Amino acid sequence: MAETPTPQPNATVSPTTGGASGTILVVEDDQFLRDLIVQKLKREGFTVAEAITGADALRMAKEAPPAIILLDLILPGMDGFEVLRQMKEDKAIAAVPVIILSNLGQQEDVDRGLRLGASDFMIKAHFTPGEIVAKVKQVMQG
Repeated sequence: MAETPTPQPNATVSPTTGGASGTILVVEDDQFLRDLIVQKLKREGFTVAEAITGADALRMAKEAPPAIILLDLILPGMDGFEVLRQMKEDKAIAAVPVIILSNLGQQEDVDRGLRLGASDFMIKAHFTPGEIVAKVKQVMQG
């Protein structure tokens, strides 16, 4: 069986970030869902960092820009829209691709997220962890 080789953590650098970090930053306050996504990504060979709040996500992204961010919108304190807005205004991390992963599925929420600079918008209830990983790989490949 000719399977695609599992990406090695250092080989998962997004061509758009230019950074040396191949880390995926998962920003999700729901521990069960965060653990599910993190474990699936790790099984696929990715290096993963986790943030629970929007403020932590911004701090972590600035300290070590990740290859990609999976961003929930409903977060304690600063919401995901504000995280995305601040990221895209910061030249150091503006090029990091962001996939919004949320249960907010109204068209106005999707439009707002994409207008703020998200690469994609995935409604949690509509995708399996495997499909989320496939989207991460797709976005990282450009």
